[in-house]
Amino acid sequence: MKVALSTNIDLPPDEVWRRVQTPELLMHIAAPLVRFHMVNPAHASNFGEQERFLVDLTLFGVLPFGKQWIVPTVHMDDAAIWPKKLRDNGYSALITTWDHWITVEPEGERGTRYRDEVEVKAGLLTPFVWLFAQVFYRHRQRHWRALAERTSGCSQP
Repeated sequence: MKVALSTNIDLPPDEVWRRVQTPELLMHIAAPLVRFHMVNPAHASNFGEQERFLVDLTLFGVLPFGKQWIVPTVHMDDAAIWPKKLRDNGYSALITTWDHWITVEPEGERGTRYRDEVEVKAGLLTPFVWLFAQVFYRHRQRHWRALAERTSGCSQP
């Protein structure tokens, strides 16, 4: 099952693209709904480096939700051409497919169009995982917009 959501972020696309590739941003925009704890944080510097990252997940910071692999790859024809895409083809013991695409492209004079598209497969649990993904990505996009409002031009998360 698939989820596809998009939003406008009031930050320049280059800044959004830079932030999208960092584990710090993922942790910031996912909290408090989901907390990601890097199993090997020494290797968690930038998702654009095309490494695999193992994370422990907790729901609401307290309910253990198992381990998940984040398997990122960057997809762009040319560094100067938009859109730019980051794919997380992740999985876990419970969720066999978590194929998440983030698309970043200019919107208007200074803003960014940000899109999350994810396909989930979890056997009989797929409808529940899909419903969770709907809530999770709406939450993330809401946090993106709030981050943009607070930091507009700053270089934090």
